[in-house]
This record gives sequence, C-alpha cells and structure tokens, in this order.
Amino acid sequence: MNIQELLGIELPIIQAPMAGVQGSELAIAVSEAGGLGSLPCGMLSLDAMRKELAAIKAQTSRPFNVNFFCHTQPEPDAEQDAAWKAALLPYYQELCIDENAVTGGAGRLPFGAEAADVLAEFEPAVVSFHYGLPAQDLLDRVRGWGAKILSTATTVEEARWLEANGVDAIIAQGLEAGGHRGIFLSEDLNTQLGTFALLPQVVQAVKVPVIAAGGIADAKAVAAAMALGAAGVQAGTAYLLCPEANTSAVHRATIKSDSAAVTALTNVFSGRPARGIVNRVMKELGPISPVAPAFPLASAALAPLRAKAEQKNCGDFSPLWAGQNVSGCKEISAADLTQELATGV
Repeated sequence: MNIQELLGIELPIIQAPMAGVQGSELAIAVSEAGGLGSLPCGMLSLDAMRKELAAIKAQTSRPFNVNFFCHTQPEPDAEQDAAWKAALLPYYQELCIDENAVTGGAGRLPFGAEAADVLAEFEPAVVSFHYGLPAQDLLDRVRGWGAKILSTATTVEEARWLEANGVDAIIAQGLEAGGHRGIFLSEDLNTQLGTFALLPQVVQAVKVPVIAAGGIADAKAVAAAMALGAAGVQAGTAYLLCPEANTSAVHRATIKSDSAAVTALTNVFSGRPARGIVNRVMKELGPISPVAPAFPLASAALAPLRAKAEQKNCGDFSPLWAGQNVSGCKEISAADLTQELATGV
C-alpha cells in the first residue's frame, strides 16, 4: 500500500512536525495542498493543543497528523542542575540575568492520558510519535477512532521494534535530519546512518510502508527516496522559511546565511541530541555536553539567555534547528512548496 492510500492524502509528502517553529497554520496549508500537515504537540499545554486542533478542524477537512514525544520523564537532579547552571553562569553574568531567578520546567511532556482525552475530541486521522511508542493502553485509545500510527526509527533495530509493536508506517530518520533524533533503543550516536544508507535497509527489514526523512529538500531527493523504496517522504527544514511557519526572525536570518552550511548534533538545548546550526553556545559548551541535564530538563536554564539575546537579534543561545540541507528553504507558500516537492514544479 502506498502512503497516499494509507493516510488518505493526495501527495506522498509529510510535513515534519517542528515544535517551537510552527503551529496549526503550517499544518493546515500542507494538508490543504494534498500532503499531510503535522501539528507538534509535545510543547503545548492541553488548552493550547485544544485550540490548535480546533483551528485545524475549522479550516480543513483533510487528514492531518499530531505528533508527541514518548520519553520517560526524568526526576530532577539537584546536583546536575547546579552543575548546568554553573556552566551557564558566565552567560547569565554577561547578559545581566539573575541566575537565582532561573526556574526549572518540564519543557516537553510525554504523551499521556490527558493528551489522549483532548485528541479524542477531535479524532485526528494520523498520530505520530518520537522516541518509540507510548503504553499499549494509550495506543489502543488512539486506534479506537481509527487513527493510523507512525513513529520514527533511526536504525534497522528500531524499525523492527516499531513494526513488532504495531505501527502502520515507519519514518526512517537519517542522520541529516534537523531537530531531535528519534533514537530510542540506544544512546550510541555511532549507530546513526545517513538517510540513503538507512532507508533501503529499513525497507528490506520491514513489511510496513517506510517514509524517508532527513536531507530531503527538493523533488529530485523525493524521487531518489522513492527509487530506494520509500512509500513517501517527510520534509521539515524546507518549510522553515514559509510564511505559515513561526520561525523566529533570528532563525530565518541564520538559515539564509552562510552559517547554515554547518550543523551539528547537540544536547545543550534540551538534553537530547538534536541537529541545529552551530552557534556560540554549541561551540563553547558542546556540541554534546556531559553536564547537560537529561531531556527535557536542560532547556529551562537556557530560556532566559535565549530571550535576552534574541531581543538583540542574536542567536547565540537559540536552538536554530535545521537539517544538513537548507538548499530547499524558500520564502514561498507551504502549499507551493508541497506541490514543488511532489512534482518538481
């Protein structure tokens, strides 16, 4: 079965859910264009999620995807928190921020019963997960209204695990992809492969449809992925300059600069590896820092630094998420970009 039949869409294009840089507007535009728009929910409160879902339902009758994290929420560690704030202290002093006023916060929450309750009000056609899958009872609830289940694999082992646990399709996320790695069976980044190395191996290993993700920025890359057995593709970075995205001015400017040519996997913004454009804090504290608290606890201490710097149009402390290929980033409508990815015109 191709991805259009499985998900009820016209084009084999899935817009990657990108927490922090998009909301319902981008998801609506992509779904209306015939692809599968996605709403990242991992950073939304229940009220915000309900509002965004209501907006999508009001503006499109087409299928859309909602995305959640499935991590185990860590217990705060006072010693590690103190070490992290000590590492950030010079920056607090530089930007005149009172480090004693910096408070902790979850930042990103795993999928749970309360989120499932909200989803049940709207019954989205597709629900996708990052970092594995939620508990079986939660999956059963989502399946109860007929939703298709997607999740991300970064290795063949993860793809087999996801298939064994009942997903309808697997997103094979290559090393090139921007944002958080979906890695969940290991913490060894040496297991990570590029998209066009990972994709055919996953296709061979599983029977469910496979969606290629990572470094796919134009129609030629889409065609290459399909030639290697992908049922569809997921693109994220390419949408960052679309007017429907909420990408900040600092982030947009950086994507359009020469700096976008150099990205790295870093844990300094959240505590878990994610690919972004290399900036000052990544260079000076990482890109992989041994003192960063576990995901998602690292983010709270950086938030005031980011806010203060961005007031000065500076991205030194911002998570400038982007994949290794920004060549497809265009300041055109998300609808036009979706059509372009699918057809080349």
